[in-house]
Amino acid sequence: MTEPLLDIDGLTVSFPGAPRPVVRDFSLRIARGQVVALVGESGSGKSVTVKAILRLIEFQGGRITAGQGWLHDGKGGRIDLFACSEPQMQKIRGNRIAMIFQEPMTSLNPVLTVGFQLREAVLRHQDVSRAEADRICLEALQQVRLSEPERRLTQYPHELSGGMRQRVMIAMALACKPDLLIADEPTTALDVTVQAEILALLRTIQAETGMAVLIITHDMGVVAEIAAHVQVMLHGDTIEHGPVQQVFDQPQQPYTRSLLDAAPKLGSAPPPPPRPPVAIPALEVCNLVLRYPVRRGLFGTHRANVHAVEDVSFAVAPGETLALVGESGCGKSSLARTILRLQTPQSGEIRLNGQNILGFDHTRMKAARRGIQMVFQDPYASLNPRKRVAEIIAEPLQIHGAGSAAEIRERVAALIARVGLPPEAAGRFPHEFSGGQRQRICIARAVALNPSVIIADEPVSALDVSIQASILDLIEEIQAEFNVAILFISHDMAVVEKVADRVAVMYQGELIEIGPRDAVLRTPAHAYTRQLLEAVPVPHPSLRRDRMPAPRQIVSPIHPVDAPPRGFVMEEVGPGHFLRRDKDS
Repeated sequence: MTEPLLDIDGLTVSFPGAPRPVVRDFSLRIARGQVVALVGESGSGKSVTVKAILRLIEFQGGRITAGQGWLHDGKGGRIDLFACSEPQMQKIRGNRIAMIFQEPMTSLNPVLTVGFQLREAVLRHQDVSRAEADRICLEALQQVRLSEPERRLTQYPHELSGGMRQRVMIAMALACKPDLLIADEPTTALDVTVQAEILALLRTIQAETGMAVLIITHDMGVVAEIAAHVQVMLHGDTIEHGPVQQVFDQPQQPYTRSLLDAAPKLGSAPPPPPRPPVAIPALEVCNLVLRYPVRRGLFGTHRANVHAVEDVSFAVAPGETLALVGESGCGKSSLARTILRLQTPQSGEIRLNGQNILGFDHTRMKAARRGIQMVFQDPYASLNPRKRVAEIIAEPLQIHGAGSAAEIRERVAALIARVGLPPEAAGRFPHEFSGGQRQRICIARAVALNPSVIIADEPVSALDVSIQASILDLIEEIQAEFNVAILFISHDMAVVEKVADRVAVMYQGELIEIGPRDAVLRTPAHAYTRQLLEAVPVPHPSLRRDRMPAPRQIVSPIHPVDAPPRGFVMEEVGPGHFLRRDKDS
């Protein structure tokens, strides 16, 4: 029989003022070296459960009212976590049980360097010198494939991208090689290639150290890729559990089946409908170049440039969706901000309905912005928490003088109904809505002015799979109704397949491949595109591969000020399917 590590029996967690416990009679068994997935939608009680295991829920007002949590030491002894004092728990947290939180920015101290925070965790739990602790920290950052690890140790969290911050959190959790790693949505914010590397890394470390993993996720692809056992939660109750193969093949509960059905699967989308050619694209980008200056030294001398967007060209027709894919830092969001004129490029053209908006003054640009709107990745951060929903949706209409007060009220009411929210939502504040409902509010605001172009920057990456499906359906309906062109930015290839007519792939600021959706996803011409597709999690555990992604060279986007542009041609490798080739290759 496999040696037990953690036994949770009858855990019940309550909050003051709540009519009923938020977690009820929860039980869980984790053996040494076992990977268990705890799945369910937002609000099902997953995060409360794992915070209760670490006794962190008490710092958030929660209270463990029943249950026992036995942590075994492998030598016949055990300790009840729910009966431990705080000093005892401090010795266990980060040492025997480590945790990776979902949002790394709120988990890292913004005024301390990455190196200081990593070193603090190591020195807290290991009897090593500072020099040895620094070596362990550097090794941990190298393990999670963070570029320029020596420099990252001296940086602050705000200087890193979201994916980089999550890798720092993973390195911090793994530095002390715990018996149990609790990972709360550890790959939600990561690109598919990085996600594949992190999952493979967790498997490798688990095999080497015998570490057990409790992974909390709503991504059934991650469950299929890594878990041996699955436990499904709904409204604080465990409704189903069992071996991963059994749960995928023979789910017993309708809710489990709905989770499996809602997950987008690569290769399952029907072919997109043919689109007639148009004379003038809704959006056309021509030879766009955006570079950020790198300043160093006492006087901030301009020493180098970050090539964020390098000679990029594409067009999007009315009613068409062009998906822009690539890893964090490849230039997707910089390109989107430049198209919106939130950043000024060094050269190139951005044509909105045939007019180059880079030459517009402030007055003309304000009028042009009626025709191009954006849906952001984080719906809560992009909504004013002090305004009611009706005010938020009405704001662009008021700014552009789109009707009288009565007409605006009527338009807002129609938009709220159109995105599937009840009429009473108009008087509520953003914090009173779920993530999916908040994204519906953002979509209503984006279409309020009947734009010809919408830029959707990772609009569903932070949402549960079932909510993702409804938001993607809504975007398709809105597009068909308003004939709007959509630039859909994403790193989820299965989502891209569901929504896109064409796909463009970016790497290191360059557009390396573009073409019809099925051509790019079925017969990718560039090695990097193939790498993105190979990293997509498998849809079923029977298809699981024992893979460790080949080490990739991490290329710096920083170039000398006088670096000449690289000559290239876009070679047609199929009907409408183009591949970037350097002229000197």
